Amino acid sequence: MHNIIFFDGVCMLCNSLVDFLLKIDRKGILFFAPLQGESAASILEPELRKNDMVVFRDFHGTVSVKSTAIIEMFLQLGGIWKLFAVFKIIPVAIRDIIYDYIAGHRFRIFGKREQCRMPSAETRGRILP
Repeated sequence: MHNIIFFDGVCMLCNSLVDFLLKIDRKGILFFAPLQGESAASILEPELRKNDMVVFRDFHGTVSVKSTAIIEMFLQLGGIWKLFAVFKIIPVAIRDIIYDYIAGHRFRIFGKREQCRMPSAETRGRILP
């Protein structure tokens, strides 16, 4: 099993997060799949495939969503990224209010792609269908 980040494939903010994580994940432990894709359909329950949230499934099969997913994906990277654990002191309800606000305005602020992200030659093995 892999660490998989499920993201909205047409969201520019989500795609920027994927680009950033691909750049800093030197060990290659994170894999990515659009919520609109085949991998999400075969792995995630329907209620988790909403395009307005990031879903993280770790290599143990534990699933987290929204702000907790963001924290957990950075914790998997280790090193300095473990500092993201400090955000766990903020109650999930408060973190998710902030997350939902950003998610609700992401297209207006960051833009939207016409179609889902397609993997490049360099990312083909890490971006799942």
